[in-house]
Amino acid sequence: MSKKVLISGATGDTGRAAVKEAIRLGLDVRAMVHSRDARSEALEALGAEVVLGDLLEINTVRDAMQGVEAAYFVWPVQPGLLVATVNFAQAAKETGVKVIINLSQRSADRESSSDSCRDTYISEQVFNWSGVPVVHLRPTYFLEWLLYPWQLPFIQQGVLRMPVGKGRHSPIAADDQGRAIAALLKAPEGHIGETIPLSGPVEMNHERMAEELSEALGRKIVFEDIPIDEYVASITEMGVPPYIVQHLGGAMLDYQNGHMAGADDNVAMLTGRRSMTVGEFAKLHADKLNAA
Repeated sequence: MSKKVLISGATGDTGRAAVKEAIRLGLDVRAMVHSRDARSEALEALGAEVVLGDLLEINTVRDAMQGVEAAYFVWPVQPGLLVATVNFAQAAKETGVKVIINLSQRSADRESSSDSCRDTYISEQVFNWSGVPVVHLRPTYFLEWLLYPWQLPFIQQGVLRMPVGKGRHSPIAADDQGRAIAALLKAPEGHIGETIPLSGPVEMNHERMAEELSEALGRKIVFEDIPIDEYVASITEMGVPPYIVQHLGGAMLDYQNGHMAGADDNVAMLTGRRSMTVGEFAKLHADKLNAA
């Protein structure tokens, strides 16, 4: 009998990737989703058992965890993280889940002015207090950021527009995170209690990122550094939710101060294959990035 695992947020960027890879690794995957739609049907087509649940409703989480050995926790940048964390930890204790894989963030910081960064740090502590064995993953900024509605139009116009100053990071794709998540769901031994950074293979500043995007997309992409206040005002006008706006205001200041710096080979260590580069990601999504 194959090992049964629960993947929450299963229609999200990392969730979809984790479901696909976990099934490839031979795991019996239960995918928790908010509603049945084309995205959940795609997970069923892969071979996942789809269940409805809400991390803010503990009884649905408990029901989804019945018979599960390992569970993946993820929460978007929106209010509710701490309630979701408590519910997930309590449900895991009630159902005997043996390990939680928690997707944190590289910028988790008790002293950050970003509510999300601060709450993500506290979420890690709550899982630690719970006594349920846990592995924390701290990915740096997602490459999918390039496709977000407040970034994509500028890339399409040839501008990489971010208030990052001279900050550096090594961006990572959700697919690579999904591979690491699935590997840990299958074999967490040796990593219990660890906080594992996840990044792309090369640390760079945004000038270098613009150069790599230019080469991959076959057209000039120019980096434009702007003040944080101007950036926050512009994404507010674009309709970005207030919680995300507040987060980015604080997280960009942290970024400028080096909180996202560094690179690692942890994806390769966990999965046997390195994470993709900025250029490789851009080529995969050139149809969107180059759209008029």
